[in-house]
Amino acid sequence: MVTALTEGIQVSVEVTYQAEFSSPHQHHYVFTYKVTIHNKSPYTVQLLKRKWEIFDAAESIKIVEGDGVVGQQPILEKGESHTYVSGCNLKSGLGKMKGVYFMEKLYDGKKFEAQIPEFQMIANIFHN
Repeated sequence: MVTALTEGIQVSVEVTYQAEFSSPHQHHYVFTYKVTIHNKSPYTVQLLKRKWEIFDAAESIKIVEGDGVVGQQPILEKGESHTYVSGCNLKSGLGKMKGVYFMEKLYDGKKFEAQIPEFQMIANIFHN
């Protein structure tokens, strides 16, 4: 698990290689990642947008942007967390991701970026 803390917003990511959904001989590797966003700030915040940089050893860097996370724009009071699971397909068994969440402090409308820590995706192709 990797973790980053920005302006009181802690983002933790845990990645899992999904061998049962992958086809290495067809250059198809599936990874899931679980993200927990914990509000350690004294303010109520809302996650508005996300921006990911996805690096696949077989391709160039891809940028993925959009509103919220998995269809939600969660509001987090002080001390609250939001956890979700998403996935990424790679053409190689080696890659990494990092990014930012675009957040807003609801008391004054101030927007800021919370860092998503870089995490590696490495296929375990030698499983039993």
